[in-house]
Amino acid sequence: MGRRRNSSAMNKLFTWVRRQSMKVKAFLAVTCLLSALVALKLLIKDHDHFFVASEAAHFLGIIVLIYKLSSQKTCSGLSLKSQELTAIFLGVRVFCSFFIEGDIHTVLDFVTLVSTLWVIYMIRFKLKSTYAAELDNMPIYYVVVPCAILAVLIYPYTSHATIYRILWAFCVYLEAISVLPQLRMIQNAKMIEAFTAHYVFALGVARFFGFAHWIILVSDTAGLNLLLVKSGYLWRLAVFLAEVVQTFILADFCYYYVKSLVGGQVLASLPV
Repeated sequence: MGRRRNSSAMNKLFTWVRRQSMKVKAFLAVTCLLSALVALKLLIKDHDHFFVASEAAHFLGIIVLIYKLSSQKTCSGLSLKSQELTAIFLGVRVFCSFFIEGDIHTVLDFVTLVSTLWVIYMIRFKLKSTYAAELDNMPIYYVVVPCAILAVLIYPYTSHATIYRILWAFCVYLEAISVLPQLRMIQNAKMIEAFTAHYVFALGVARFFGFAHWIILVSDTAGLNLLLVKSGYLWRLAVFLAEVVQTFILADFCYYYVKSLVGGQVLASLPV
């Protein structure tokens, strides 16, 4: 009985939201976002937990893809190039992490890397006949080269060897835009397979936690954390902008994903 009542209440709430104007829906979305940020700030004292949550959400997204590939025996709708970019930045980050961190982040990144490599293997070899290469048409070097150039110019100011600092910066920049080939493929296909939508939404959730860390940090320090020269303001500003870019890249998709769920179905297509 309790479950039925909860389900009925949720359905009534979703029905009420669907009937509202776009202005009201936008206001509710902003209110929910701000409320979530305030709740996170009050409940989570160690900001490092935001990154753990972000990495865990990314891993869960990969698990969704693994389930899709294993159960449906098709990779339709998936961008091989996005997965390859993900494997690149995760591989470099795991390499650096062994020398810089060596903690829970290293473990999570390693597990996610292995899972991503498995997805790449399935797309390239086992399920190659279902891969729409003509729709996955964004050249990887369009993404990798600018990130590499930016990493050489702006990298963290730490006591580690310069090569590790440059590689770490490269990971940050590449992660911020690695989802672009997937979104481009979705636009080309003009449709979204359900499990792919779940995966991209999981990336959006991961980015929300990373973005929340920086928003709360800027709020707590009145912006000084980004501007203090002694702390390497260019690098901190670059990381913050990378988080902003990645968040806004995924925000539009997540908006339509949630909107479709409120409408009672999984997102099937995106507006141009």
